[in-house]
Amino acid sequence: MGPMKRTLFAMLALAAVSVAAQTLPERKDVVSWKLLAQVELVKVKDRFQPQFSAGVTALDAKEVKVQGFMMPLEMGDKQSHFILAATPQDCAFCMPGGPESLVEVKTRQPVAYGMAPVVLSGKLAVLKDDPTGVFYRLTDAVPVK
Repeated sequence: MGPMKRTLFAMLALAAVSVAAQTLPERKDVVSWKLLAQVELVKVKDRFQPQFSAGVTALDAKEVKVQGFMMPLEMGDKQSHFILAATPQDCAFCMPGGPESLVEVKTRQPVAYGMAPVVLSGKLAVLKDDPTGVFYRLTDAVPVK
């Protein structure tokens, strides 16, 4: 990745973190989006892969709490597979930031969809080579206060 693309990626990550900081209350008991943004795309042979900071890598396969806004992937009032985003969705067709500002979530039980931020607890997978381009996946997730 050239310096221009790397700079653009970093600017998008910082913008998403900045917006998240403005819209989400600060909580010491959740993984921060600022930490999750500590990733850089590096070229490996003929493609790009995420290179995570040591702090992010240490979260792999750990039980964590993440706070964010639901982006439904299914129809209905309750969701068991959705995206948790660092920023609220103002436009149904717009994506805020890049994959560092999103977590794919699979819950134990369906969760009621809403526009307010939610906190979820589950097992975090830090994905180094996911074919869908997702960096983070939270499984066996449950809502917490």
